[in-house]
Amino acid sequence: MTIMENTFENISFVGFMKHNGGIEFCEISESHFLFRATVQRYHLNPGGKTHGGFIMSVMDSGMGTAAHRALGPQTRLATISLDVKFIAGSTTGDMLMGKARVLRKTRSLVFMQGELLFEETLIATAEGIWKAL
Repeated sequence: MTIMENTFENISFVGFMKHNGGIEFCEISESHFLFRATVQRYHLNPGGKTHGGFIMSVMDSGMGTAAHRALGPQTRLATISLDVKFIAGSTTGDMLMGKARVLRKTRSLVFMQGELLFEETLIATAEGIWKAL
């Protein structure tokens, strides 16, 4: 899948992710989405690798935005479950690319699956559930 650079939009206008460095988002289809964030020095743990909390935040924001888009713009959502598996490390300057896929959606729940990569290296995987409020 080829993505044009200008198809990503900044979705970090207010709140935690804006403060935490920002995230960009791209809708591929009704059930497939991309998101990305660049690792900054302040995202590192004492070992010099990207902190797990930042990885989880990027996954939650990217997959949560995908769930929101899947249910529609008038829907407000909250994460009710997010299970992240950490596979490999990343560091300052790395552009983390996330993939989100809607597995199933109902009127009030969205079940998602996601991956976070740096180039060809799988950094983390996640599964989550978002609930309409």
